Amino acid sequence: MRVLFLSLLDFESLDERNIYTDLLRQFVKNDHEVSIISPIERRKGKSERIIEISKNCEILKLRIGNIQKTNKIKKGISTLLVENQFIVGIKKHFSNRRFDLVLYVTPPITFQKVIHFIKKRDNAKSYLLLKDIFPQGAVDLGFIPGKGLLYNYFRKKEQKLYKVSDYIGTLSQRNSEYLCKHNLYIDRNKVEINPNSIEIVDNESNSDSDNVRKKLSIPKDSVLFLYGGNLGKPQGIDFLIRFLVDQKISGAFFLIVGSGTEYDKLEKALNNADKNNVRLLSQLPKFEYIELEKICDVGMIFLDRRFTIPNIPSRMLGYMAMKKPIVAATDCNTDLKDIMEDGKFGFWSEHGDFSGLMKNIELILNVEKRKKMGINSFKYLCENYDVRDSYQKIINHFI
Repeated sequence: MRVLFLSLLDFESLDERNIYTDLLRQFVKNDHEVSIISPIERRKGKSERIIEISKNCEILKLRIGNIQKTNKIKKGISTLLVENQFIVGIKKHFSNRRFDLVLYVTPPITFQKVIHFIKKRDNAKSYLLLKDIFPQGAVDLGFIPGKGLLYNYFRKKEQKLYKVSDYIGTLSQRNSEYLCKHNLYIDRNKVEINPNSIEIVDNESNSDSDNVRKKLSIPKDSVLFLYGGNLGKPQGIDFLIRFLVDQKISGAFFLIVGSGTEYDKLEKALNNADKNNVRLLSQLPKFEYIELEKICDVGMIFLDRRFTIPNIPSRMLGYMAMKKPIVAATDCNTDLKDIMEDGKFGFWSEHGDFSGLMKNIELILNVEKRKKMGINSFKYLCENYDVRDSYQKIINHFI
């Protein structure tokens, strides 16, 4: 089968480890011909080109406008132009290809015309991996109003994307229910749960924990809590700041690693607080961050309590792969709480509930509890988030 994968993720090799490259490697391993469009922003100054990965895999590095690390106006314009740029790129570089399946993710929601073009030209099927529900997520956080021209424009783009999709894979049960409830025109038979997943490798940690802790000035005997990832509005940084500044937990150390629009705000607050059991690091290279996942004792997840859409952060898979328990503070609409309770691999509290989070931190300081939950975490990962299962769900539609 010939597969076309579309995203805004910038990568040049399938050797990278993330939820998308892990899935694409499964297609390649199973002898499908895979063409990938992974755009590169103008600011990087690189030319448009095709990278030959193997005899049956290629990546088109399509030049697009600047979307990351730019102002909102330029980002908005570049995002709106992406759709036509992808179509032009396909016509230019893949004119001699005929695809059986076009696979794509949200964000963005502005791929509808691209999908329609491929389906009409090649009589292809389409599969949407729904990672984000937009524009409602932006409405929840106050980025855009819940009515008016801007909302209506994006809402219509969202609806067209769902309609052009032959199949839609969602993150969770509640995610599926939300999608169908708010889009009654969608045929429920084309919606299935196909969550974030990774290639699972059962490797025992071989990191020099003592050396890494010494390098970062983390006490050798402290219980290390790690939060890694985006530091932006979706994480509800004000509550994270309150927790880190007001907590007085003996024997615990909190390491925050990432980047985002709220990084400077968090850094300023922590500098003023002068906490001796909190450390903030800017985004690290992937291999360095993985080392921190290996040596930490507990992984942490934060999601703003205002979310009405059920999100399941992919970041948790890294913790689970390293057999770590999880402490989460999220909105009440996600079914992450149910998932964690079902798998018995962590503790959940509502985002904004300071005493609830403190109680969960105290509970997981118990070494036996952490060890048992860590084992459960990896077990649940293997049973529910194996990329081979995600691949098979997609392929089952073509057998």
